[in-house]
Amino acid sequence: MPKDKLKTIYVCNQCGETSPRWLGRCPSCGAWNTMTEDVVAEPAKSSSGRAAAPVRVTGQTSLKPLKLKNVSTTEEKSRIVTGIAELDRVLGGGIVLGSVILIGGEPGIGKSTILLQLCGEVSRTRSVLYVTGEESVRQIKLRAVRLDVPQDNISIVAESDVDEICGLIEQMKPDLVVIDSIQTMRCTDVASSSGTVSQVKESSARFLNVAKTNEIPTFIVGHVNKDGAIAGPKVMEHIVDTVLYFEGDKTSQTLYFEGERHLAYRILRAVKNRYGSTNEIGMFDMTGKGLEQIENPSQVMLEGRPIGISGTCVACVMEGTRPVLSEIQALVTKTAFPSPRRTASGFDYNRMYLLLAVLEKRAGYVFGNQDVYINIIGGLKLDETACDLPVCLAMASSLLDLPVPEKTLAIGEVGLGGEVRSVPHLENRLREAQRVGFDTAIVPKHNLNMLDAAQFPGLRLVGVAYLREAINAIKINK
Repeated sequence: MPKDKLKTIYVCNQCGETSPRWLGRCPSCGAWNTMTEDVVAEPAKSSSGRAAAPVRVTGQTSLKPLKLKNVSTTEEKSRIVTGIAELDRVLGGGIVLGSVILIGGEPGIGKSTILLQLCGEVSRTRSVLYVTGEESVRQIKLRAVRLDVPQDNISIVAESDVDEICGLIEQMKPDLVVIDSIQTMRCTDVASSSGTVSQVKESSARFLNVAKTNEIPTFIVGHVNKDGAIAGPKVMEHIVDTVLYFEGDKTSQTLYFEGERHLAYRILRAVKNRYGSTNEIGMFDMTGKGLEQIENPSQVMLEGRPIGISGTCVACVMEGTRPVLSEIQALVTKTAFPSPRRTASGFDYNRMYLLLAVLEKRAGYVFGNQDVYINIIGGLKLDETACDLPVCLAMASSLLDLPVPEKTLAIGEVGLGGEVRSVPHLENRLREAQRVGFDTAIVPKHNLNMLDAAQFPGLRLVGVAYLREAINAIKINK
């Protein structure tokens, strides 16, 4: 294309707003430092010098609408069960036909691994097309052999031309397509390099059109930038049906595979799902044979737990419909600085300050001259108010150097008056604690009045109305 037909513009990677010059702040969405340089072709102009506009004939269209009542919604026809239970859980019961699923995560976190394993499971009964723009077909073959993936019904092509790929999909009509990755794809009629805002936006739109028209579910791998967000325009996350993240510890919360890259296990989380809940998580163990499902996440989270050490308490959080036990650690030590330090990993920093104020005002414990550190073991991020009580008990335990009994857990929200308020799904949480082997649960008194203790044999339920009562309970149990 001649150089005089190209022009340089600046595009906001959050909202897609364009500008002829660089701006520090996007005039449309107000985001800072999001304008990136791009090269596009100028639109064709008419003889009058104005951009030529398409001519629409009144009353003519090729569209053929369907009656809504004639659209099939039977579950067995509209979803593909992958055979990977943890992935099916996060997706809401399987892959919806025609859906486009975006999966992101840090380099090396396991995106390509889980997708190749997914292709192997689906290929047992259906045809799969794997499109790679980053690796050669030989490299994919070596990984498939290492993961012991069935290969008979998996077709693979190394290509980055979007139009060629779309044509191949329409010709083959596979039952599942994987695009790895969207940042390597390129539309030849868009005058910019791969990975730019224009290329990613246009490539995503074309893959989406093919997937919806032919009802072919499509997985798209997306790279992340240094801030943890998927690289490219934010509109890409809006147009897809599901966003999954394999996430590292330093990335932002947006389906995530999350957890430290150097830890053995991974957490898969959906942050957007048009066909299911965004609260479900799937847990996997990274092994030499690929990612293996973790059917008992509570047991994994509590492995290596210290016994007889102050400053630890077990909480139970609800991840969708699944209760998960997690260990909360707190370290309270005398400060060597004029202003004491406060640090929280996996727990809301402002919430920690609120709970410290309640402990001082309502329970009478002084933290003004103490450094306070909170850590959630396993890389989980606890944002549920039911974790308030175990966090308070962990901090009080460390301050008093009084260990919380090994088989005791706490559940409850703490109010500004020092009251312990009720939480939802308490029965499910207690059943999980009972299954893992806990013998004592400190719970809100209001919740306890509505429970039948006989349903939990071997589990002693201690109802507390105020925070001070909960701290006294661990003293008595000790």
